[in-house]
Amino acid sequence: MGLLSQGSPLNWEETKKYADHIRKHGIIQFLNIYNKVKERQKDVLKWGDEVEYMLVEMDDKDEKVRLVLNGGDVLETLQDQGENINPNHPTLWRPEYGSYMIEGTPGQPYGGTMSEFNTVEGNMGKRRREASSVLNPNETLCTITSFPRLGCPGFTKPEHRPTPVEKGVSKSLFFPDEAINRHPRFSTLTRNIRHRRGEKVAINVPIFKDKCTPSPFVEEFPEDDGESARAALPDHIYMDSLCCLLFSNSDVTFQACSIDEARYLYDQLATFCPIVMALSAASPFYRGFVSDNDCRWGVISASVDDRTQEERGLKPLKNNKYRIFKSRYDSIDSYLSSCGEKYNDIDLTIDEEINKQLLDAGIDKLLAQHIAHLFIRDPLSVFEEKIHLDDENESDHFESTNWQTMRFKPPPPNSDIGWRVEFRPMEVQLTDFENAAYVVFVVLLTRVILSYKLDFLIPLSKVDENMKVAQKRNAVQEGMFYFRKDIFKGCNPGLDGTGSAQNGLETDGGNEEYMLMSIDTIINGKEGVFQGLIPILNCYLENMEVDVDTRCTILNYLKLIKKRASGELMTMAKWMREFVAKHPQYKQDSVLTDKINYDLFRKCDRIAKGEEQCPELIGNPVNRFK
Repeated sequence: MGLLSQGSPLNWEETKKYADHIRKHGIIQFLNIYNKVKERQKDVLKWGDEVEYMLVEMDDKDEKVRLVLNGGDVLETLQDQGENINPNHPTLWRPEYGSYMIEGTPGQPYGGTMSEFNTVEGNMGKRRREASSVLNPNETLCTITSFPRLGCPGFTKPEHRPTPVEKGVSKSLFFPDEAINRHPRFSTLTRNIRHRRGEKVAINVPIFKDKCTPSPFVEEFPEDDGESARAALPDHIYMDSLCCLLFSNSDVTFQACSIDEARYLYDQLATFCPIVMALSAASPFYRGFVSDNDCRWGVISASVDDRTQEERGLKPLKNNKYRIFKSRYDSIDSYLSSCGEKYNDIDLTIDEEINKQLLDAGIDKLLAQHIAHLFIRDPLSVFEEKIHLDDENESDHFESTNWQTMRFKPPPPNSDIGWRVEFRPMEVQLTDFENAAYVVFVVLLTRVILSYKLDFLIPLSKVDENMKVAQKRNAVQEGMFYFRKDIFKGCNPGLDGTGSAQNGLETDGGNEEYMLMSIDTIINGKEGVFQGLIPILNCYLENMEVDVDTRCTILNYLKLIKKRASGELMTMAKWMREFVAKHPQYKQDSVLTDKINYDLFRKCDRIAKGEEQCPELIGNPVNRFK
């Protein structure tokens, strides 16, 4: 989350009046940027990571863990001690949606040299120590994707009650408005999602059926006016607000050398979103229950789904223009490079008027339809002071509230920042070592893709199927994923936008160019099937000039990825499940009590701080960054 503007946020009825104005000027702003920098070449390959942290209190007396609602104060202190006095401070801190969350990034982006990989974990450690140093003695900083008892009674410090009946932002049965960041953007976003949709969001996560879990599993909601009872599904954990799904995640943003390289990377990395998500699975618990999912993606997708019943296809179109097939937080709907065009097999809803305007302005078909698809959605968060902008020098109206697995990001106006892509499906891990390992793995993958001109593209509908499989319990071991067999043969556009796809979906002895593979096969390889990503990365490293220290660091990270894929090491989700299953208080009823949660966080905190080893989760890495 970047720096936030202060101002007067508009409610949904006011925002709706300006929706067409914002769309119109958003397109003008995009065209102004595009025409200024479309020919820009040879930007340095830079990248950076974002890690979100939760602030928690460990109540040793009552043996409870609570989320501490003072993220704003912690953030202000960290900025005052860092960037406000030193523009070159090695860390940057930004607000996040929850008032118990903060986001940390490196102070400067990493560059293109291999030695940069040797500094990632150290910088993450510095962030953790910096933020921990301003907390109270009984508080700690935690990188866990989802707080297991979020939405349960008394989960915040100080404690606040939800206000489902009274005038409030979310009207949630489970989540108090006080747990939302105090910045007006966040409460406005929450309220406007609900108002635009015409009802509260409905999130239903399948319950994990243990030996003593009621069947059917059905909840009752005493303060419900009937809306939640209608929306809640049997054998599912029900949640009713964006606030109920406040997750920590780890994103990576890459600056490409040109717009064509950015589009190529966007497409290639899109195919890895479900693979890396399953590998980093870390979200098995919701609202104090054990779920049958291991990842957060589909859950948070439902939590920000502002589509009306007409747009979701539940009623005929009357007041809305489009049938929209996905939430605005979901997987991508179209490839952007010439290589990907033939694999765009998903029905793409676009604003035809905007599409024509972009084509007439000289934008190619693939990029035009991508933008015209993003702009079928209304803006959700608009400030009165930001309605009328200088389209030559500002881009607020173009910045979309679309949170997809990949984001294609044009340069900000009048900046030296280049064309970027953001990789978003990765779940945050418990330790800095793990988070650094996943970040370095993805960054290395981009280097190999660009160096060897690899082609991982498959039909986009298959990527969507992979996304569904990736979220299921133990998908890393049990899931089968569509993946391309020959990554060295296929489209090679030379990154100049003029190439055309070759080979098509030709068959070879009845086998298409992609097939179902396990993650172990994709990552580690299987003779006669696929050579594996780790062997390819190792080959790349052998051909590069890398100092011994950096090489050892990278190989240590790749070992974690390799062993997670093979099952030799557990994912965070599986490790957490096993901890709960073995806890003496667990009654095999899918319920995660305060005591179980407390003991889990105690152990997690010790592991994250390096006070306790956890070989079944992370092996035995050498920590050189204490």
